[in-house]
Amino acid sequence: MRFSPAGDPGVPDTRSATRYLVWLAWRHKVLLTVAILLGVLWMVAQALMPAAVGRAVDGLTRRDEDALLTWGLVLLGLGVFQAVAGILRHRCAVHNFLGGAYRTVQLTVQAANRLGAALPRRVSAGEVVSIGTADISQIGAAIDITARGAGAIVAIVTVGVILLGASVPLGLVVVLGVPLLMAVVGLLIRPLHRQQQAYRDSEGALTSRAGDIVSGLRVLRGVGGEPVLSARYRARSQALRADGLRVARIESLLEAAQVLLPGAFLVLVTWLGAKFALRGEISAGQLVAFYGYTAFLVSPLRQLTEAVDKLTRGHVAARRVVRLLRLAPELGDPARPVTLPDGPGELADPASGVTVPPGRFTALAATAPEDAAAIVDRLGRYADSDATLHGVPLRDVALATVRERILVADNDAHLFTGPLRAELDPHDRADEAAVAAALTVASATDVVEALPAGLDSAVAERGREFSGGQQQRLRLARALVADPETLLLVEPTSAVDAHTEARIADRLGAARTGRTTLVCTTSPLVLHRADHVIFVEDGKVVAEGSHTALLDGEARYLATVSRGED
Repeated sequence: MRFSPAGDPGVPDTRSATRYLVWLAWRHKVLLTVAILLGVLWMVAQALMPAAVGRAVDGLTRRDEDALLTWGLVLLGLGVFQAVAGILRHRCAVHNFLGGAYRTVQLTVQAANRLGAALPRRVSAGEVVSIGTADISQIGAAIDITARGAGAIVAIVTVGVILLGASVPLGLVVVLGVPLLMAVVGLLIRPLHRQQQAYRDSEGALTSRAGDIVSGLRVLRGVGGEPVLSARYRARSQALRADGLRVARIESLLEAAQVLLPGAFLVLVTWLGAKFALRGEISAGQLVAFYGYTAFLVSPLRQLTEAVDKLTRGHVAARRVVRLLRLAPELGDPARPVTLPDGPGELADPASGVTVPPGRFTALAATAPEDAAAIVDRLGRYADSDATLHGVPLRDVALATVRERILVADNDAHLFTGPLRAELDPHDRADEAAVAAALTVASATDVVEALPAGLDSAVAERGREFSGGQQQRLRLARALVADPETLLLVEPTSAVDAHTEARIADRLGAARTGRTTLVCTTSPLVLHRADHVIFVEDGKVVAEGSHTALLDGEARYLATVSRGED
């Protein structure tokens, strides 16, 4: 993905974190420009207030009531202008913050959808979660601070020009002192950048570990592994805490520098101004104004150090986002997609010799479950292969078309948070009768009836309120509601009891009449009801036929489906 201001503004530039931040800013260029302009006016109005106070004091010392009234009104006008500009700037800044943060969320979700099944293999869950929680705030803050940072720079320049016009020595102190203060702050930024990066990496790793532990908690308790994983998590948590403390130390120094350095600068300029006033080189009003200038400079100097800090944090966060956005899908669309003929067609995998006849209920039994999963990945085009549908290589067909025509349902699929009805029919295409029929075939009617609001009940994260067998039946019902032209099921009954499995096996073939269905299983209950059975050993087809014929004529098949029992 590439972007330049003259190109497509909807495509992010992921060549670097800096370019990504610039792209985000460019997307909101109008409001960002308005925010910067308002930030400049807001800070300059504050910078001019000491001059108005000084002129009013001089008018007071001369007993010039007109001058006092005039400059008092000027001061009031500056105050009102500064308040209005500040309010408008803040509104624009909040919009820019939210725009940068949530545009990053949208891009992250799009990247996750684009990567599809490859996402878990390429990026940890903790990394994605950290982007959506911590990183978006840092990126939004980096976009937001540009307005105040620009205003601070202009205000400092304005004060420097005013001071140089009134007193060259004091003006030089400001002109030379501000870069010196920023250089001192810069010495803290580089180590802070490194520590923030280390902390961010540790945070993502720990989030991933926490997700793994929670998802496998039942298994861990069953095998007694909970104490071991708990101890490992505690150790990693303490390591993250140590990284956080290192970041906090540098941040505390930076915060202290934001107070100490401008304060020392204020004392220096005030002392010099007092000396010049005593020598009669400047008036009392100018001394008051100089004090006001130096007191005011504390604010823009803090704004500048805050800008450096937030831009640094935003850069670290953007680097993580860019790393995700750069990931390319393992499979892409062909340059010139081929159109598939309509209707069910023969689905074939030359690598294994598996051929799935159209419109029939076929079962695939493999001596090794991973062989069956690999074949399904090729047939569903989740792995590049020479697999064909209607004799057309799937790699020559648009990926969206393959996904529309062929549905792969395995036990790694998740149940997502939301109403169960929307979970079973996410596209809202099926009627009540179709959903009810799918639940009946999947023997999941009792699962829905046990819920307080039936299909309108909310599903918790990953369907954790359901047992493994209930989740498996709901996933099967979801696949049946989709009613794809070709359905590839991987061990759809492995977590259910024998009676439930028998009911599903009896109903599945009839429910898929006229559609192509391939079930990868070694369950005799399912295999017996299949129209055709394919037996695979070492990733190759070694026998085909009915379940009964294979039991009688193929000893290896008998050993596989009987699980080695005599």
